[in-house]
Amino acid sequence: MSRVGRLPIAIPAGVTVNVDDQNVVTVKGPKGELVKAMHKDINISLEDNNVIVTRPSENKLHRALHGTVRALVNNMIIGVSQGYQKTLLLVGVGYKAEVKGKKLVMNLGYSHPVEIEAVEGVTFTTPEITKVVVSGIDKELVGSAAADIRKWRKPEPYKGKGIKYDNEVIRRKEGKTGKK
Repeated sequence: MSRVGRLPIAIPAGVTVNVDDQNVVTVKGPKGELVKAMHKDINISLEDNNVIVTRPSENKLHRALHGTVRALVNNMIIGVSQGYQKTLLLVGVGYKAEVKGKKLVMNLGYSHPVEIEAVEGVTFTTPEITKVVVSGIDKELVGSAAADIRKWRKPEPYKGKGIKYDNEVIRRKEGKTGKK
């Protein structure tokens, strides 16, 4: 039995979960609504304000999907009740970011400003000129939007310049030692 898959998911107050006969899970909460089609072989049931995920057999595919489906449903419930956010820091001289409408405009040392359009379900905020907060209810969208921003200037190991996640630790390298 999957250690993740066998755990029941508690449904918090204000959140409703529906599963139709095609295994499409709909989760509604105070922050919005998420709909996702799950694999048809995995059984998802609602019992006593809990979501229970079970698998029909012990074959390799079903074992792999069991924990995955449970984690996806749990992420949907957390997303509509609390939401997700990722914080990015811009480290470098002259690196700055600002939000113009739905676009994030960043100066990253290129000859032109970098403009990133916010996808549906994701919002950008800049509490400081060198800090970008990506937030939304879908964990996958928030993570991919943050990764798209980060890829414009990945942190380099010598001075640590670039765009890094707030909790990310950059392994630093020592520079060359010159000839004497």
